[in-house]
Amino acid sequence: VVKEKNRMGECPVWEERENALVYVDINSQKVCRWSPVTNEVQSVSVDARVGSVALRQCGGYVIALGTRFAFLDWDTQAVTTILELEQDKPNNRFNDGKVDPKGRFFAGTMAEETAPGVRARRQGALYTLFPDHSVIKQLDQLDISNGLDWSLDHRTFFHIDSLSYAVHAFSYDVHTGKIACPKLLYHLEKEEQMPDGMCIDAEGKLWVACIDGGRVIRIDPETGKRIQTVRLPTPRITSCCFGGKDYSEMYVTSAYDGLDEATLAKEPHAGEIFKITGLGVKGIPQNLFAA
Repeated sequence: VVKEKNRMGECPVWEERENALVYVDINSQKVCRWSPVTNEVQSVSVDARVGSVALRQCGGYVIALGTRFAFLDWDTQAVTTILELEQDKPNNRFNDGKVDPKGRFFAGTMAEETAPGVRARRQGALYTLFPDHSVIKQLDQLDISNGLDWSLDHRTFFHIDSLSYAVHAFSYDVHTGKIACPKLLYHLEKEEQMPDGMCIDAEGKLWVACIDGGRVIRIDPETGKRIQTVRLPTPRITSCCFGGKDYSEMYVTSAYDGLDEATLAKEPHAGEIFKITGLGVKGIPQNLFAA
């Protein structure tokens, strides 16, 4: 549905009030918004790689870029820093993020590659930004903090550290926002490659984007089993979310960065955004940051 190619399309969010899909292109340092009505993409350029975007209750967006949390005012394109983190790790940047059921913004960090395939290990962390602008560190020594979401009963937090090739489940205290007691939920099969972004559907099942696996997979958290696979027409599938008027459509982002020229020539859809219909399941609206 979006032909405008992204170097590293990520973190799609359906914004009901704008009837639009909001997402980031991490490596192009842009926050983007696509209207299915006009088919137009608007974007705001920022001064660092932007890992994630989420909706604010009062309008506009909260973003995680470089190693800082900030607000983005779409109309003025103004970016206002809330807090700087990890200033002792100049090679780190924020990656995926999402707002929890109480309006707190969870986002994690990762080390950038210093050469193709070369990355300092266990440099990442997962943080929670509270509406009062305070921050706590939830997890440490992560490789690539990535996909995240909450169970429908708000008792479980799901998280992906990509280089573990797995989805983990944590107990989650909705009152404090604290997570604890990680356990392995699902380890990806070889052909599924590496897990990236993730979202939950209205039946409480998880959808995981498989980067370099060219698919999204549906996992049942109760059994820890994969129950569905949807293949997409390009390999670097990065994230997914539900949207549309009744949240019955799935939007899937992809990337072309990381593909060599020979592969790119054979991958005309790399970096585009796709819509999957007919899944027979709906999603749930995004939570809004409560400040």
